[in-house]
Amino acid sequence: MIKVKVYNLEGKEVGEENLNPNIFNIEVKDSVVHQAIVASMANKRVAIAHAKDRSEVRGGGKKPWRQKGTGRARHGSTRSPIWIGGGVTFGPTKERNFSKKINKKVKRKALFMSLSDKVATSNLVLVDDIKLEKIKTRKMEEIINKLPLGKKVMVIISDSDGKIIKSIRNLENAIVVRADNLNIYNIINSNSLLMPVKAVKKIEEVYLKK
Repeated sequence: MIKVKVYNLEGKEVGEENLNPNIFNIEVKDSVVHQAIVASMANKRVAIAHAKDRSEVRGGGKKPWRQKGTGRARHGSTRSPIWIGGGVTFGPTKERNFSKKINKKVKRKALFMSLSDKVATSNLVLVDDIKLEKIKTRKMEEIINKLPLGKKVMVIISDSDGKIIKSIRNLENAIVVRADNLNIYNIINSNSLLMPVKAVKKIEEVYLKK
């Protein structure tokens, strides 16, 4: 078992917590983590750019001029790609699919690796509990500043807590997620992880059961 220091909200050590090595002490393999991050980013990607082809451009129903006898080249529609205002040939379309598939076991293993890396680099900070009497961004900022955390902080909570979520969302360098909805990209993109002991138990309960 791995032991990690536990702090209170004043930044003082109050004990230690044993972490499950099956989650928090996994050998990190860069290729596996990279594969999971690429898949995570690709699956968030949305095709916005869209160019109309000749079938989507408005107008062009009438033949511009008769087929023969004018001395000009024959044309059937003003919506042809060679006309100004016509459709676009091989342009980007919103039907593009950027999603990537990844094996569920590989995805979960990569998640464990990212958590293990935070433990190995002392960037996982545990607190006995996080409680707020009311929604207060300044109070949450004071708590974060008292703890040994990096610039970008990811707060992991065991259950949805509106007071915590609303107090964090206005902080520029902090995000909050539930323990049962972890994302490897957010973990890697954060300098430090902050979670109460209950969130650790929730992670073990959710992800080891799967």
